[in-house]
Amino acid sequence: MFKKILIANRGEIALRIIRTCKEMGIKTVAVYSTADRESLHVRFADEAVCIGPPPSNKSYLNIPNLIAAAEITNADAIHPGYGFLSENAEFSRVCHESGIKFIGASPEMIQKMGDKATAKATMQAAGVPTIPGSDGLLTSVDQGKRVAKEVGYPVILKATAGGGGRGMRIIKDEKEFEKHWNDARQEAGAAFGNDGMYLEKFVEEPRHVEIQIVGDHTGRACHLSERDCSIQRRHQKLVEETPSPVMTDELREAMGQAAIKGAEAIKYEGAGTIEFLVDKHGKFYFMEMNTRIQVEHPITEEVTDFDLIKEQIKVAAGETISGKNYYPKMYSMECRINAEDPGRGFRPSPGTITNLHLPGGHGVRVDSHVYAGYTIPPNYDSMIAKLIVSAQTREECVTRMKRALQEFVIEGIKTTIPFHIRLMDDPTFKSGMFTTKFLDTFDLEGL
Repeated sequence: MFKKILIANRGEIALRIIRTCKEMGIKTVAVYSTADRESLHVRFADEAVCIGPPPSNKSYLNIPNLIAAAEITNADAIHPGYGFLSENAEFSRVCHESGIKFIGASPEMIQKMGDKATAKATMQAAGVPTIPGSDGLLTSVDQGKRVAKEVGYPVILKATAGGGGRGMRIIKDEKEFEKHWNDARQEAGAAFGNDGMYLEKFVEEPRHVEIQIVGDHTGRACHLSERDCSIQRRHQKLVEETPSPVMTDELREAMGQAAIKGAEAIKYEGAGTIEFLVDKHGKFYFMEMNTRIQVEHPITEEVTDFDLIKEQIKVAAGETISGKNYYPKMYSMECRINAEDPGRGFRPSPGTITNLHLPGGHGVRVDSHVYAGYTIPPNYDSMIAKLIVSAQTREECVTRMKRALQEFVIEGIKTTIPFHIRLMDDPTFKSGMFTTKFLDTFDLEGL
């Protein structure tokens, strides 16, 4: 087992990893930018190293500084958390070459799954259901039109190196194809330095459902059931839950086995997710694979009583998985608490927290790194906490979440708490019968 792990991240996920490491008897090293000098992950780690000024490219994305921090503290492994360098093949490669274990996917795995067109082809070869579309990248607008005609409109153009909705366009008919093609390529080229595009049939009334998987060095994988991530704004998740309101035992088994098949086909090692779109008929299609721990992993932990961070570390240290699959024993839901103003288009709201009261009680968990007096820097993601509640039924879960949200006091900045409280009262949300487009028409007036 590792003796010391450097956490190449910040905020709540860095603190989350430190907690598990302490329970496992593993020493920890925090890294921080000058903007995060007063952050809790710095306080609770065994050691801390400043790696640069506030901009991410000079600190949390600075590979030489991170490797130097690991070397001077004699860390034998690096946990990247999520975001930043967690799915960076170059970082994984440099860790390996430096004799430091990267607690995540191999460089080859990240490259294979990071490129969406390659990932789709890989999953098709493994027999995982995929959305009809182009066979690899499109070479011209005329080829795109031909493929669109074959699969039938509406279609969706996607950037192969995309993320967060950038380089993505829904096309309803051939007349608007060329304009969207040009716009998407321009946006993708500017955002990712790669304007490669592929095309898929647009799945109408979709739900975003992901399967949590863990694989080990023997090539075996298991699944820990699903998470429903359909409550999104501009492709950014805001609420996640498990079990999915539309899940059946038969569908869960089919999706779980498909995810295992995909993971074992590539001999995936570590924790990851296979993400699917599920249509209104209960058919599911591979969307992408995330080769890292997810923001929303706590809800899976709550319903299965399984520490995913601990399992990541054990697998990275060479231990094997049990081989059994895990199924929900109860319901769990997560609300992402962001320092944003929902009444002004979710505009970021950095600043100093003047007063803070965290909710509590049975079935309530808060993963956060903030405290009264903490100043939220403007340089990073706006998520400052995750509120997780668990209960025996979905109805109880929604009721408990609303109660916990009403107890959650954060003063000095704007947050998404008022938005979440309103969401918990929404009849469509309470019914569970919503799609990824639900928030497009959600009333934000007065928030």
